[in-house]
Amino acid sequence: MENSTEIVSFVLAAYGNVGELKYLYFIIMLVWYLSICVSNTVLIVVIYVDKRLHEPMYILLCNLFVNEIGGSTSLYPLMLSQMFSDTHEVTLPWCFLQMCSIYTSASVEFCSLAAMAYDRHVAICDPLHYSVIMNTGRVCIIIVIVWMYSFVNFIFSFSFVIHLRFCGNVINKVFCDHHLVIKLACSASVLNQISDLLFAFVTIVIPFTFISVSYMKILAVCLKTSKENKQKAVSTCTPQIVSVSNLFVGCFFHFVDSRFDVPRVPDKVRIILSVYILICQPIVTPFMYGFNLPKIKESCKRFLFNRK
Repeated sequence: MENSTEIVSFVLAAYGNVGELKYLYFIIMLVWYLSICVSNTVLIVVIYVDKRLHEPMYILLCNLFVNEIGGSTSLYPLMLSQMFSDTHEVTLPWCFLQMCSIYTSASVEFCSLAAMAYDRHVAICDPLHYSVIMNTGRVCIIIVIVWMYSFVNFIFSFSFVIHLRFCGNVINKVFCDHHLVIKLACSASVLNQISDLLFAFVTIVIPFTFISVSYMKILAVCLKTSKENKQKAVSTCTPQIVSVSNLFVGCFFHFVDSRFDVPRVPDKVRIILSVYILICQPIVTPFMYGFNLPKIKESCKRFLFNRK
């Protein structure tokens, strides 16, 4: 029991020994991270500069783009540094900080999509009162609630982890996984396991249920409208449905990899699937939501190429 107090760092064992390939992996991940930062930053600046985009939907999108940069930054800098490390160690404070950043960002992602689903629900199901229900002030309040909800949610779950004593320090992933950290505790209680599942429920299940109900109501209204309105509703809702589906798949991979041993899956494939949500979602979002929308596309052309 005394040895547990000597553990001051975790080893991210999933990096392994990649040899000379570490330079190739480093370049690929660096380019990918820079692409995420540049694409999302461009959209944030465009929405901020163009006053015609100061509408609820685009403000919510701007919040989503900010979160994509934050979520990526919680993974990539440490990942890039670990590629050149011989020990792949990360101190407890840095590990806990990464956990807080990654899981808070994941919660913000789901909650932001829930807020956007509500925005589309009001726009399609109650268009006459849209400007009253979804005004700028209310959207800003929603964004604040999303961040507070996500942060408090993780802090509550993390409060059961920070006082644990650890009898092991090897995490078989490329980042600090909340569930695997709990498994390394000398005396992980049932309460710790419950808090972990509760966090997953509050982070994923509640927003996903809210999103599903919103889109079912939208679908019910669309079935009663004209063909033109149906196409318009589908074009605005499709990116969100694709994004939610992508998130759900990523969370499924992460959940299975953390809690179940799947021996037939190659290590490299398992590692990629475990960070699928952090690799794909931040680059999918700007192209699915941003550059794909006509108004933002026009604003980007004016901003980047000085076209009128």
